[in-house]
Parts: sequence; C-alpha cells; structure tokens
Amino acid sequence: MTFLPKDYEVPVTPSNYMKLVDGENRFRILGDAVVGFEYFTDKDKPVRSKEMFEETPNIKKDGKVKEFWAFPVFEYKSQGVRILELTQKTIMAPIKAYVDNAKWGDPTKYDLCVTKSGEGLDTTYQTMAEPPIGEPDDMIKNELAETPINLEALFDGGDPFKTK
Repeated sequence: MTFLPKDYEVPVTPSNYMKLVDGENRFRILGDAVVGFEYFTDKDKPVRSKEMFEETPNIKKDGKVKEFWAFPVFEYKSQGVRILELTQKTIMAPIKAYVDNAKWGDPTKYDLCVTKSGEGLDTTYQTMAEPPIGEPDDMIKNELAETPINLEALFDGGDPFKTK
C-alpha cells in the first residue's frame, strides 16, 4: 500500500496565463505578440506601457522595468488557450531567431518547447522548435475560436479575456 495512488499529480489551479514550470513546457503560438514594457508596484500589481516609462511611481523595491512580449498560446499540458508573457531574453532571442529563419518563419506553424531548470538566479531555459511545420489542428483552432483574447487590455490594466 502507498500513501498516494501511483502517478498522482497535485492539482494545478486553473489560470488564463501559461506559467513556465520546471521541465518541458510545450506550446503552439496562436497569434501575434504585443510588445511593451512593464514593472511591478510595491503592491505587486503590473504596470504596462507600449513605450518606455518616463516615471515609475510606486515601483517595487529593487524593481526593474522589463521589456515583455505577450501572445496567445495553446498549452499542451493543460489542453487550453492561455496567454504567455515573456520577459526572459534567453527565451525571446531563440524565438526571434526561429521567426527570422526562412526555414522556420511564422511561429504559429510549429510547436515550441521551453525547458526550464534551476531556481532563482540559477534558472536556465532551453528553447527548441519542434516539427512538423503546419497549421494547428482543428481542436486547437476551435479552442482559440471559443476563447476571445484582447491583448491590448494588458496596457489598460484590464482583463484580456473579457472582450466586452
């Protein structure tokens, strides 16, 4: 007898945002990214802008302004449409390299896998595109059609999943 059933996994609290976890994080980009700058306030609330901030009121102690990308993805582990927000240059640079490479190009045509390891300042990321290249399958397209996303709401402090 064992304390927990074999292959038991602790339930994950559902979220509309994809969080990179230790190990493999496989996803398909489903649309264009919005690009901007963000910082967190001393109340741990994000403040975002399309342009670099001239002032950063109430910035978190030791906080920094970071460039970010946010885009819709299909997260294979949760089998759902999520928003992935990236600030890690070690992930952004490889994705941009794939986009700029004529043999890969449009990132909506292939899966990406980001492997995370380590903790804190020792965290590393490996980013790899996965063939085959082609349109996402119908299940993913249907999921996206049923999940309207307005990424511009991120700049107003709104909920990008509330379209009204």
